[in-house]
Amino acid sequence: MMSGLTAERACADVDVLSRAGLGLDDFISEAITAVGRAVPWSGACVGTIDPETLIITSAREYGALEPDAENDALFGAIEYGMDERTSFRQLALGNRSSAAMHAEQWLDTSPRWDRLMRPVYGFGDEARSICRDGSRTWGCAAYFREAGDRPFSPEEVDFLERAASSVARGLRVGMMTRLADMPIDADRVSGPAVVVFDACDEVSHISLGARERLEALASVPNTSDPMSVLTMLVSAARRMRADGSVQVPRIRMRTPAGMWLVLHASPLDGIDGTPGGVVLTIEEARPPEIVELVVAAFGLTLRERDVTRLVLQGLDTKEIATRLHLSAYTVQDHLKSVFEKAGVRSRRDLISRVYFDQYVPRLGAQVGPSGAFLDARSVE
Repeated sequence: MMSGLTAERACADVDVLSRAGLGLDDFISEAITAVGRAVPWSGACVGTIDPETLIITSAREYGALEPDAENDALFGAIEYGMDERTSFRQLALGNRSSAAMHAEQWLDTSPRWDRLMRPVYGFGDEARSICRDGSRTWGCAAYFREAGDRPFSPEEVDFLERAASSVARGLRVGMMTRLADMPIDADRVSGPAVVVFDACDEVSHISLGARERLEALASVPNTSDPMSVLTMLVSAARRMRADGSVQVPRIRMRTPAGMWLVLHASPLDGIDGTPGGVVLTIEEARPPEIVELVVAAFGLTLRERDVTRLVLQGLDTKEIATRLHLSAYTVQDHLKSVFEKAGVRSRRDLISRVYFDQYVPRLGAQVGPSGAFLDARSVE
């Protein structure tokens, strides 16, 4: 049984790790080890989530849950293409952050458990957790126990609930962390890449550069096959068509080399209107999309985001105050808070962080008439 002292120490450890400025992989590895001291697990999976779309953008698997391309693809198809009431998306849309499958009596009604977790891995229970920092969802985690082991207890679920915000903070900070010795590849593939899936969800066509994009996403230890992310988008696109929705599924992902990519999927119909395949496009994120994500990852309030955008545009304190109808003192208070959250000391440091994090990787690309990189055009 979990002791209160062990739980408090483990929760404090996760909180300290979330504030240490660790890279994504180091943070996740350390965090799940700390969680395991309070909530033992035999397999674990931690994923990052695009907060705008609630779609998983990457996953890291540990213990008995080894990365496997076929199983990862099946997971994605179930998570986003089937009526799975225990999906991370459904959990994110609810009021709770964590839940255990056995305690909620969900094991016998879950397609994920019927088709994957029980027959393939032999697990006996699962505790799922959504990682929110404020109102935004930055990640998810699943912890598994073998058949025959005791189920996750209410106390353990409560621990995961308490630790979820710290895990979210560590994930969003890790997504923004850029190693100083990260190489800049001036010869990288630029422009959009396309992958076409047929009616059976098999890849039928792939454009020049798409393989390089996928390889760039797959170069991190313990990560699931990047094709599983594509499978999630394809499943979401088919679900979109079936539901009559007009919102195209899309996610933003960051490669280990520091480049942000946008992936979006659209269903294809035959000339006669019959359902067909799905076309998935991969392209570099445009600066407004990147800056929005970076600003959100700092955990800023809406007003702090407004101030930050104007700082990045070069406005001084008086100009910002006039634009936002605030006093100069209020703007300075917002700036002080922004600097603390971004881990910088001045406007110059803030601009420098965004520059080195988002624009240095693009150096060498062609610049268009608007002054923006041709492979990252500004939204009109």
